[in-house]
Amino acid sequence: MNGIHDMGGMHGYGPVAAEAGEPVFHEAWEARMLGLRRAMTSPPGFTIDRSRHLRESMPPIAYLSWTYYEHWYFYTALSLLQAGMVTMDELRTGRAAAGSSKREDAARPEDVDRQLKTLGNFARHVDSPPRFAAGQSVRARNMHPTGHTRLPRYARGKRGEVYRWHGANVFPDTNAHGKGECPGHLYAVMFTARELWGEEAAHGDKVFLDLWESYLEPA
Repeated sequence: MNGIHDMGGMHGYGPVAAEAGEPVFHEAWEARMLGLRRAMTSPPGFTIDRSRHLRESMPPIAYLSWTYYEHWYFYTALSLLQAGMVTMDELRTGRAAAGSSKREDAARPEDVDRQLKTLGNFARHVDSPPRFAAGQSVRARNMHPTGHTRLPRYARGKRGEVYRWHGANVFPDTNAHGKGECPGHLYAVMFTARELWGEEAAHGDKVFLDLWESYLEPA
C-alpha cells in the first residue's frame, strides 16, 4: 500500500537520532508485550506478513506517534478481534468474559527455546529456474498494489543490478492476505543512490533491496 509506513526517501521528519545507552525496553510493559506476542495463540493462518499488513492499516497519525511496542499491541489486538478470539470489552478490562472456556494448551517452558529457533524459515522449493542472474540489469516495476508489498515506492520504475540470488522464498504479497505462500525467486538488487534520488544524492552510495522476481523486469 502507498501508506505512511513507506517513508523511504521522504523529507521533513528530521534525523534518526540514536539513543546513547538505549535499554532493551523503555518500559516494563514493553517486555510483557514481547512475551505476550511470542507466547499467544495466533489466529489460524496468521503470519509475519499478515502482522505487517495490519500495522500498515494503522491511521497515519497513530503510526507516526505511537512507539514500537504500541504498534505490536495494535496489530496483535486487531488480529484477535478480527478472528473473534477476543472482544473489545476483554481488551479494555484485561479480563476474560464471563462464561469463556478455559484454555489448557499453554506453552511449556521447556518448549520455548525450540519454538523460537524454528521460526523465521521462509525458504521454499520451486520447480522453475530463476529468471535473472547476478550482474544482470533489471528494473523495478511501477506498481501500486492496494495490499501489502515489499517493493518500496522510491524504487519503483528504477533501474538496478542483480547482486545475488537468494533462492525461492514465501511471497509476502499473497501471504499477508491468506492467499497462500506462492513462493518465488528472491534477489538482492543494487541501486545507486543517484538512480533512486537524482543528482542530489551522494556519488558512490548504493542501496541494496531484497526483491521478488515478480517485482522485476529486464532493463
